[in-house]
Amino acid sequence: IPNNLMPFIAQVAVGRREKLAVFGSDYPTPDGTGVRDYIHVMDLADGHIAALKSVGKTSGLHIYNLGTGKGSSVLEMVDAFAAACGKPVPYELCPRRPG
Repeated sequence: IPNNLMPFIAQVAVGRREKLAVFGSDYPTPDGTGVRDYIHVMDLADGHIAALKSVGKTSGLHIYNLGTGKGSSVLEMVDAFAAACGKPVPYELCPRRPG
């Protein structure tokens, strides 16, 4: 299983896991959980291809931001997944992980 949020949420939703461990609830965010700019891997791959196709068309250094520009918290993702699948996604707030 990939070690990222969405597969773990899905495993809880289908009953493979009892609950989701949410690491950290003391971040300086509205709900205290970590905020990330989530992007689907296929969208990221499409962005990489588009960036590579533009290389050499103009001179200089170019920066390509492949995010959405809007972060979502862990609990926002849990709530969105639960709403989309029509099932609750139980979770437990745990201490932050090291690192």
